[in-house]
Amino acid sequence: MSPALPEQPAVLALGRPRLLAGLDRAARLDRSAHLSAHGSLPQHTEAQLTALAEAVALRGRGGAGFPFARKLQAVGRAAQRRGARPAVVVNGCEGDPTSRKDAVLLARAPHLVLDGALLTAAALGAGSVVVGVTRAAAEASVREALAERGLAGGRRALSVRARVVRLPERLVSGESSALLRAADGGLPLPPGRHDRASREGLGGAPTLLSNAETFAQLALAARLGAEGYAATGAPGQPGTLLLTVSGAVPEPQVVEVPGGVPLAYVLKVCGAGPGPQGVLTGGCHGAWLDAATAARARVSHGGLADCGGVLGVGAVLALPADTCPLGETVRAAHWLAAESAGQCGPCRSGLPALAGALADVAAGAGQGALERVREAAGAVRGRGACGHPDGAARFVLSALSAFTDDLAAHVLHGGCGRPTAGVLPLPSAAGPDAPADGGGPPGPRRVERLAVDWTLCEGHGLCAGLLPQLVRIGPDGYPSLADAGVPDHLRGRAQRAVRRCPALALRLDKEGRH
Repeated sequence: MSPALPEQPAVLALGRPRLLAGLDRAARLDRSAHLSAHGSLPQHTEAQLTALAEAVALRGRGGAGFPFARKLQAVGRAAQRRGARPAVVVNGCEGDPTSRKDAVLLARAPHLVLDGALLTAAALGAGSVVVGVTRAAAEASVREALAERGLAGGRRALSVRARVVRLPERLVSGESSALLRAADGGLPLPPGRHDRASREGLGGAPTLLSNAETFAQLALAARLGAEGYAATGAPGQPGTLLLTVSGAVPEPQVVEVPGGVPLAYVLKVCGAGPGPQGVLTGGCHGAWLDAATAARARVSHGGLADCGGVLGVGAVLALPADTCPLGETVRAAHWLAAESAGQCGPCRSGLPALAGALADVAAGAGQGALERVREAAGAVRGRGACGHPDGAARFVLSALSAFTDDLAAHVLHGGCGRPTAGVLPLPSAAGPDAPADGGGPPGPRRVERLAVDWTLCEGHGLCAGLLPQLVRIGPDGYPSLADAGVPDHLRGRAQRAVRRCPALALRLDKEGRH
């Protein structure tokens, strides 16, 4: 079992590798090694590329699963209608802590992603390509790949200008409107408007934005053709998929699998034991499946959806039998609340209320607390400035459906008797690229956590008003603290809450973590 995911997990291919071709021989494929592994890239017109994307049923691999052909058509029509040159944006931010597939592609096979992006740009007549990343290794690799193509420093080649944008490593950075806003020089936060990027995206131009794996898949399809691409996989999910498999396995891995493969087979090959009590599909915005459902699920958009699962970011986490599933979900719910942009009511107030109500259920507060969970989830869905509240609500509600025996034990008997092992790979507050105290190279991370001196606390509640993402007022009128470190983006609020506590009962504790 490996609670923390390395930035570059081991890779494995079930069958002949496509996306991972060549990575068994090199840590990173430079331009020459990339062409040796994949061959030259044929060019396509917009109509040809659209027909190819339709023929191979290419859908986004970053979460929503939107058909790529429809994006192409929408951007092409908008550009023609407005007489404007469109843009292409690669979303490689991958803010979900359970996924590393895009990190592997960008750090080790960046030219395959760039092939798909530049192919799309040429077909649409786009003037710019932007690659959004959050990790240092991905940024360095993509910059090096652009230099190998003569596109370093924003130089223009073949009428296209390309650049890399680095965003903070947060869940919200992977939200499409946050990436577009950051690429235009603004804050890496959703702007609160629901404009389609295909109509008005980067710099106000029609923009085709998709995930890094999606562009890599497009580059493969262009080389293989529709028939060759569909030579593996299932009728509704041709080709291969990248999964990040973690949890109750010997080590986390990024695995390339044929579309439609049984989920149970993937877990077995990755070394999962025979009895996980459930499987998380699609990451922290995904859904839990109970063991019996996971045993019959197949890895595809439709196959997982039919079982109540989500392909999402391609994350698969097997939950071992010796941890409390409700406790694991509470940890993640608190983290999701703290990761919000805090710009709208559903995020700022609704997600902390959802996490708090679920924590009450886990603590044995009974049927009333369970009803508050359902009410809080219903209150945030469809009302956020982005999809974060919807994803968090789906994640929490899926746990109630998947772990009914454990839920009954907490509601009726006050608990299940198992500890919460912390299997979900939630990041520390400092982040993986954070330096050691005092600067210099990365070292042991210093995680700050809120703590209360209960001999001083008088229940004023000011801390909950200042920091609702991490503090709420419990049924007894006293503060209840989230079981999560204080993220960088909330540190200022946390310090302000500590300073303004009338009883001087609140403090920030530091603990070293390796």
